[in-house]
Amino acid sequence: MADPVTPTAVFKCLADETRVRLMLLITREGELCVCELTCALDESQPKVSRHLAQLRAGGLLSDRRQGQWVYYRLAPALPDWVHSILRVALDANLHWLEPDTRRLDAMGDRPARAATCC
Repeated sequence: MADPVTPTAVFKCLADETRVRLMLLITREGELCVCELTCALDESQPKVSRHLAQLRAGGLLSDRRQGQWVYYRLAPALPDWVHSILRVALDANLHWLEPDTRRLDAMGDRPARAATCC
C-alpha cells in the first residue's frame, strides 16, 4: 500500500452498503473468494468485483489467486484502528448481516482453501 490509510479514505470506502457488507463478511470469515461473496450478497459478479476493486484500490483489501479462484482478505498493512472499527461494527450488527451469512453458510460447492497462503 503506497499511501497511508487515513480515516477519510476508510470512511469513503465504507460509505456504500455493498462495500460495508463485503468488508464485514471478510472480517467475519478471514478470507472469501468472489463466488462466495456473490452468493452471500445475492448480487451479480460484475457488481461485487467492481466494489472489491474499489476496496483494494483504497488499501483495505488484498487478493490472491489460487487456481481459478480469487480470494480477498483484509490488507496485511491495515492499521489496528481499522481492524477495531470493523470488528466492533461486525459484532454490533450481526443481525443486519444475518441474511448474507445465512446464504454464505448454505452455499454448496465452496472452494477449498489451501493449507498455506500463496
